Amino acid sequence: MSLKAVVTQQYRENVNHAKHMVDRLLVPSEGWIRTVRKALGMSGAQLGRRLGVTRASVSNTERAELNGGVTLKAMQQMAEGMGCRFVYAIVPEEDIEAVVYRRAIEKAREQVEAASVHMALEDQALSQDKLEAEVKRLASLMLDKPGSELWNDE
Repeated sequence: MSLKAVVTQQYRENVNHAKHMVDRLLVPSEGWIRTVRKALGMSGAQLGRRLGVTRASVSNTERAELNGGVTLKAMQQMAEGMGCRFVYAIVPEEDIEAVVYRRAIEKAREQVEAASVHMALEDQALSQDKLEAEVKRLASLMLDKPGSELWNDE
């Protein structure tokens, strides 16, 4: 296994680990800032004083979290003001290998279908079973080559 493949595998293990850690984690309906603040028994004004901002600023940040307009920096500051730490992650819906495999199959299918059209025009069409076998063969080649053209949309 090449060094690049080993490094790619390590990245995949890290992503899969994060995915499994947060699988059942849901954002509370009031957002994390308000939920943690209330769990601590802390008012918006008290958090504001700890951060050197107004209660209105805390309230605005809580609303921004709910509508997706909050910054990472603001989340970090709010967390620190409550004696917490802010953590964020980007995790796939399923294990990363499944995401990569699905993309390889998609790209391979595009290539096989393009070639299949030309072969059919030359009266050399392959059976559906042979086309599927070729899709899997090409996908396997793509998966064996980290850093391939897998994510190019051409």
